[in-house]
Order: sequence, then C-alpha cells, then structure tokens
Amino acid sequence: MTDPTTQSRLPTPGRYLAVVARYGIVWVTLALFVLLAVTTDGFLTGPNLRNVLDQQATLLIAASVATLTMIAGGFDVSISAVAVVAPLVALRVENATGSVAPALLVGCLFGLGVGTANGWIVAFARINSFITTLATSFVVFGIGYVASERSILRPDGDGFQRVARTRLAELTTATWISLAVVAVAWILLAGTRFGRHVYATGGNAEAARLAGVRTRLVVVTVFALSGLASGLAGVVAASRTISATPSDDFSFVFGVIAAIVVGGTSIAGGTGAVWRTLLGAFFIAFMINGFNLHQIDPIWQRIIQGLVILLAVATDAWSRARRT
Repeated sequence: MTDPTTQSRLPTPGRYLAVVARYGIVWVTLALFVLLAVTTDGFLTGPNLRNVLDQQATLLIAASVATLTMIAGGFDVSISAVAVVAPLVALRVENATGSVAPALLVGCLFGLGVGTANGWIVAFARINSFITTLATSFVVFGIGYVASERSILRPDGDGFQRVARTRLAELTTATWISLAVVAVAWILLAGTRFGRHVYATGGNAEAARLAGVRTRLVVVTVFALSGLASGLAGVVAASRTISATPSDDFSFVFGVIAAIVVGGTSIAGGTGAVWRTLLGAFFIAFMINGFNLHQIDPIWQRIIQGLVILLAVATDAWSRARRT
C-alpha cells in the first residue's frame, strides 16, 4: 500500500497543468522561436537576432519599469508622450550647450518630473490613473510642440548618436542600456522590500495600508520610475534615429502594454513579473520578425497582433475568475 504522505507528493495531472499555465509565456515563446528557426531562412542568424534585440531596446526600457506600475494597480498612458517629448527637451539642451551629458540628464529628469506629477495626482487626488495619464499626455505633447517650435530637432555633434549606436561585443549600446534597465527593474521588484510593497499595493491597497505599507508613496514611486524610464527610452530612440519629432503619437505605449499583458502581468494589479514582460516583448518581436521575413501583409500582421493581445487579456481574466 502506498504511504498517504508519499502519495500526496506524487505529481498529478492538475499540478502539471498548473505549471504549464503558470509558465505558458515561456513555452509559447520557446515554441515560436523553434518554429521560426526551423521554417524561416535568415531567422536564426547573428545579424537578425542582434537586430531584433536592438529594435526592442527602447520598448524593453519602458516596459520593464512600467510592469511595476501595472502590478501596483496603475495604468500609465503617458509613456508615449514622455518618450516623444523628452528627446526634444534633451536636444534643445544639446543644441544650446554642445554637450551630451547635460542633454541626457535633462531628458531623463523631464520624464521623472512627469511621472512624479502623475503619481501625486493618482495617489493624493485619487483620480483614476488612466484618466490622469491620458490628460497629462496631452499637456506633455503640447510642451513638445512648444519646445521644438513644431520642427524636427537634430543633434549638433556626433556624441549624441553614439549614446545608442556604439557597438560593444557586437551589440549596440541601446541594447546594453535596455538589458541594464531590465536587470535593475527585475531585482527591484523580485528582490527588495519595495517590490513586495508593490505587489501588496496592487493586490489590495487597503489591506496593505493597514499592514503598514505606505501605499501612496509606492504609487508615486512607480509612476516616477515609469516616467524616468520613458524619458530614457525616448532619448535612446532619438540617439538611434539622430532626430526627434514632435507628434501626438500614442503607438509606443500600445507596444509597451502589449508586451506586459502578453507576458502575463495582470491588468488588475497584484500579479506579474519583469521576466514575464521580457518574454512577452520577445514573443511579439519574434512574431513580427517572422511576419517580415515571410513578407506577410502588414494589415494581417495588425489583425493577428490584436488577436494575440485579446487572447492574453482573456486568459488573465479567466485565470483570475478561477481563483475567486
């Protein structure tokens, strides 16, 4: 007869399914990678994979930190606005001073300032984070038109473009910067007391407050960090394109949110991880890269990407419904 204790430790189909569901983004990303490597000429090559890394650099910078905001229960739409305007402000400084370091600092500080303002409004005025950041987006976009005088800005010297375009060990500095930001965000969320407070705030803010968590400070901090990362992402993007253009383009934030939700971070807050966002970003990147290599019509690419995001959100809602 089997010992009951031993029997309870034996794996069951339910446990296997739970593991598969919990790490689903890992399996599907690996499966997509293998499928493309086997079926697509040119995919599994050094230049192509390095190109994928470089193209995802700015998205990873913003998305890895925005993951903390979403886990804390926030929703930051202003990421696009900050990423557009921060390099405009930075290039104004670079054009005026001829120095790259102050330009980078001012661009990042601009993002930090916008993010901090968002956090204070959400935490203390108690206005919904989506509405708050949507409203501040229009303010920031307006600042961009004023700062640029409605014209494309370009750096005066070569130093600005070297921020993102220099190669180290065959990878661009944009890639190295993104990997460094991902590592910092990952450690901050998974390995610090602050990270535990982020989860607690997003899971149940009132219970967290009663337990001694300074939930308002957590909210302000995650929005401030999101703004800082968005500013850095915008400056890196401008360094790569050697220009910055004023616009009302919200597309960047859609890519960021897609990477986060496809990775499995809950839009309701309280659950998620930076590594999930990393895999979500690469899943989408591999999918788009495969589409391009197979010359799939861009219209169909958009349709499929939209369906993938819907599936990810539906899966999140279904898993939360099962837990309640």
